[in-house]
This record gives sequence, C-alpha cells and structure tokens, in this order.
Amino acid sequence: MVGLDSKKEPNMALTEETVQDKIEIVSEHKFVQVRTATVIKRDGVEISRSFSRHVVAPNADITGESTEVQAICNVVHTQAVKDAYAAHLAAQVV
Repeated sequence: MVGLDSKKEPNMALTEETVQDKIEIVSEHKFVQVRTATVIKRDGVEISRSFSRHVVAPNADITGESTEVQAICNVVHTQAVKDAYAAHLAAQVV
C-alpha cells in the first residue's frame, strides 16, 4: 500500500476590513445614507464582500458616526433643514 502524504497548506492570513464606501444625501430633508462594506481578504486577495446600510436623519445624534459622516451632516443638516424636518414629523403625528 502506498501511503498518502498529507501536505499542510501554509498558514493563510485572513483579514477583515470595514470601509464606508458610499455616502449619499437623499430627499428634501437631506438624509445621509451610508453604505458600509465588509471585505474579507486571504493573503491580500478579496474573497468576500458584504454590505450594510444606515441612514442619518437631520435630528439624529451623530456622535457615533465617522468623522467623514459627521462633517457631511454638519454641512447639510442646517438649522433650516432641521426645522423643516421637525415640522414634517409634527405634521405626521396629527
């Protein structure tokens, strides 16, 4: 009988990277829509990519957002936009 040599594959490095790859401003109330990509790489070669999204409204607490998203919110969420959004929400309650 001939024995089978068991060859071990060299240790492959898996890495995970998270990047906000798309930031959009949508609607009259200037919602900031953020797409986050999670990229898995093996030895530097991408083997998987998945996406998640979240939306930042004008009345949202932005302290947990990335500095880039915070900067965008600080520009587009003016007091006039915040007031218009608050009035829109108030009109929905009635």
